Amino acid sequence: MLIGEVSQRSGVSTRMLRHYDRLGLVSPTGRTAGGYREYTDDDLRRLFHVESLRSLGMSLREVGRALEDPTFAPAELVQELIRHTQERIAAETELLARLEGVGASSPTAWDDVLRLVALLRAFESDSGSRRQQAVLSQTESAPLPVDALVEAVLTEENAFVAGALRWSLARSGTAALPGLEAGLGSPDPRVRRRAIAALTEIRLPEATALLRRALDDGDRTARTSAALALGFRGVQEAVPVLLETIVEGRKDVEASEVLGGLADRSVPSAEIVRSVLRALDASSDPRTRLRLTQTLAEIPGDAAHDALLALTADRDRTVAATAAVALTTRRGARRA
Repeated sequence: MLIGEVSQRSGVSTRMLRHYDRLGLVSPTGRTAGGYREYTDDDLRRLFHVESLRSLGMSLREVGRALEDPTFAPAELVQELIRHTQERIAAETELLARLEGVGASSPTAWDDVLRLVALLRAFESDSGSRRQQAVLSQTESAPLPVDALVEAVLTEENAFVAGALRWSLARSGTAALPGLEAGLGSPDPRVRRRAIAALTEIRLPEATALLRRALDDGDRTARTSAALALGFRGVQEAVPVLLETIVEGRKDVEASEVLGGLADRSVPSAEIVRSVLRALDASSDPRTRLRLTQTLAEIPGDAAHDALLALTADRDRTVAATAAVALTTRRGARRA
């Protein structure tokens, strides 16, 4: 069978057949009566073998190795092809997500599309300043897609870039919440902390509801961040975690201030004072008891005043002295 007929029957162009011949992959080994080279049945079988291997994504070099090297392991080839295929799928999936994000942002002109693509590429930069600039350079006509912002918020390690991202994401309102909710379910505590930090800057009831869920987070830092944010919003459920934070000495000053604000706004001060006193009675650690006494000094109202007055007779002199100073300060503030 001559080259033209082989091309017609196999679907492989004559140009590619000649290329295979030059590479030594498939060469016609027969001869016609007139001396012309022709493809034998064995040559055709080899040609279809080559085409089958190429359809798997193999390069011509890999095909030649598979055909000629007796030590070539098919299992290794399959694993390599799997890896290449997975990488290609991941790259295509990422490209698709970006294109969908650009489409969802409804750009109004080619300039907007090009600007969005440039901003998304800037997110991949190793330079923190460039990533930050990408966030700050958004325009109303070409804002960054919310999904891209959420992904960046949940992965960004640079504090300055993360702050800019959270600011930008907060402007998206409820559109940002599904992605942040998914972040709260991440097995990585760092991702959950970033999701909580972003929710803290979204002043919506739906964001507050998500923060309530974070009060049960197994990570102390995440739990504390959620409690502080909810305390600022006047949410009573934050009180136990805030007290836990004070007892453990983690951000105890901030937690005490938040408890004082809660007592001043939304939670009866007597109720908070009772919780603090229960923690005082349950602890024998001098530093813990001192922190709780200082917390009482932040709480307004008669209940806190009476509790401090009782503590001036505490067996721990440091606690007693701190309570006395707090009472003096409170009296001075009242006179003023």
